[in-house]
Amino acid sequence: MRTVVVYVHGLWLTGLEGSLLRRRLARDLTAETLAFSYRSVTSTVTANAKTLAEFLLKIRADTLHLVGHSLGGLVILKLFENGDGASLPPGRIVLLGSPLQGSSTALKVARLPFGKTILGRGVDEELLNKASRRWNGERDLGVIAASLSLGLGRLVGAHGAPSDGTILVDETKVEGISEHLVLKTSHTGLPFSAEVARRTGAFLRFGRFSR
Repeated sequence: MRTVVVYVHGLWLTGLEGSLLRRRLARDLTAETLAFSYRSVTSTVTANAKTLAEFLLKIRADTLHLVGHSLGGLVILKLFENGDGASLPPGRIVLLGSPLQGSSTALKVARLPFGKTILGRGVDEELLNKASRRWNGERDLGVIAASLSLGLGRLVGAHGAPSDGTILVDETKVEGISEHLVLKTSHTGLPFSAEVARRTGAFLRFGRFSR
């Protein structure tokens, strides 16, 4: 039985930052791990979800888990919202600090000179025009939010409520998810945290964050 975990990175990243998380998950789950890299600034979330579908369909696996950090989580959800995840092998999904209900930080940055250009087309599509989102329950979906407020949001005034410094904790919640967990780390620290890796591995294996 072959288990594969695919990591999908966030805005301005490449997937290399997920290497430590992938090694930990590979050891914990006795799985192969892969990283999907996409154009987070110059391409839309919809287009990137299509490319992700093509990438995943080439993988031979009995179980296929998906882990998305920040914007990468929206790419994963878009894959299923578009119906492209229906033919994939069974598995679970964990999202790390993904802004499922829009992003007040992104809205503030977008108002700055060249803000929209810096954030890119994916953020413009998904986060600047807040739309109602609900998970359809097609797979077990767990969300880990962070509560250590160190990040871009503090520079542009997006604070005053629990956040990871970039994304508000409340912005990571959406109706229909299996479980929501808040851990003491920052937005950028999520892929590097040993506790995040342990909890992610537990959810992928058992469908819950506690073993």
